[in-house]
Amino acid sequence: MKRKTFTTAFLLCVLCATATPLQSSDLHHPADSPRSIGGGQGEKGCLYNVKSYGAKGNGTTDDARAIQKAIDACAAKGGGTVLFPAGHTFLSGPVELKSNVTLHLEATSVLKCNPDESLYTLSAFRENRGEGMLWLYAKQAENITISGRGTIDGSGIDFMGAELQDSYELKPLSDSAFDPRPHVLTLEAVRNLRIRDVTIRNGAYWTVHLIGCEDAVIDGISLLNNLKIRNGDGIDLDHSSYVRIANCHITSGDDCICLKNRREFQEYGSCHDIVVTNCTMTSRSCAIKIGSENMDSIRNVLFDNCIVTASNRGLGIQNRDEGTVTDVTFSNMTVDCRLWSDVWWGKAEPIYVTSYPRAVGNHKDAGWRFPKGATQGRCGEVSRIFFHNILCTSPNGLFFGGDAPGKVHDIYLDNVSLRRVGTSSGTFDRRPCLGEGFVHSNAPLYIEPGTDVKTTNFRLIR
Repeated sequence: MKRKTFTTAFLLCVLCATATPLQSSDLHHPADSPRSIGGGQGEKGCLYNVKSYGAKGNGTTDDARAIQKAIDACAAKGGGTVLFPAGHTFLSGPVELKSNVTLHLEATSVLKCNPDESLYTLSAFRENRGEGMLWLYAKQAENITISGRGTIDGSGIDFMGAELQDSYELKPLSDSAFDPRPHVLTLEAVRNLRIRDVTIRNGAYWTVHLIGCEDAVIDGISLLNNLKIRNGDGIDLDHSSYVRIANCHITSGDDCICLKNRREFQEYGSCHDIVVTNCTMTSRSCAIKIGSENMDSIRNVLFDNCIVTASNRGLGIQNRDEGTVTDVTFSNMTVDCRLWSDVWWGKAEPIYVTSYPRAVGNHKDAGWRFPKGATQGRCGEVSRIFFHNILCTSPNGLFFGGDAPGKVHDIYLDNVSLRRVGTSSGTFDRRPCLGEGFVHSNAPLYIEPGTDVKTTNFRLIR
């Protein structure tokens, strides 16, 4: 009986070793290894070391082909862990992730975006090729995990133009309809997704974009974008549902966390049942934003126990399309805002809730976002929005407004405090919108006529 058990175990080991040629060094750092972590998606007990598939890891050779071979081999065997071993920098062009595969980056390993713009030809937004390309991506997949203490580096500055005081210029494009800047991680229609512990940094465009994803957890990551890079969103949840984001530190030139429903992906329906908790954020734009793209509904959302620092805006709902935003709660938060240059939308509004139709024009935030054939847009209802236990520090006040009476209603402020510091610009920023983009006022709480805001224990701290 003992001999039979030993033989079975020996055969399993041989089969695993045959499927995944490993070196003895592949199994070092047990505290950071996927076997020690446990519970990850797609872990079948076999490791697929990218170096065993030809990756050099020297920071200069493009390892995309070897990385893709490892992922494909792992997926073909029913899943497992693709390992990026410690002490190496793996330069790479575009890579497609697959079902039942865990990407595990050991501490001191780096997966770095190749700065060669010619490599990026797959659009991040389908027929719209004017807002960036794909780098790491998956579509119609399940059980994908990205884990470990290593780093994913988007090489953002390499895709920028000249450095200004608080931003980088965008490089001039030979074709305005094609922007080669790569998004770091784009996951479309992925179910059962986990992103844990990794550092993701230096995105050139959006960093983590979830499109039509269901049952996703993003936990304990450090997302560290350069604060001068425009369009450098942190996490974008687009038509996604049942998403939990927790224990993350995010710095980004654009929005840190943004919920939306882009028209390119309308088949995936609404964005709903989202929880964000225990996160710290800094942004040159809006730290937490809902909108502006919203052609469906965004509902059942909770932001709790978060800290926002040194941001151009704090908590924003910016509805600019026909979709609705309902049943959203912000609670137990501190929000610190500062006024940055006019490169960034916003005038240091710590809380900002609006619904205005989109401007008409041909720039990226205007007419082309309308439904096909439409020459003018419309905006949907924003209602049942709750702010509870929020401490705001800012030179500017809170702003609430809509394009028509009743468009923004049932907004509740409970135990919200504002401490005015610095010099106010005396201006609130409604952009992007049809008509006048600014409202001139120094009020601590500005509510446009016909907008329904109820306050309990709102305090101005001097």
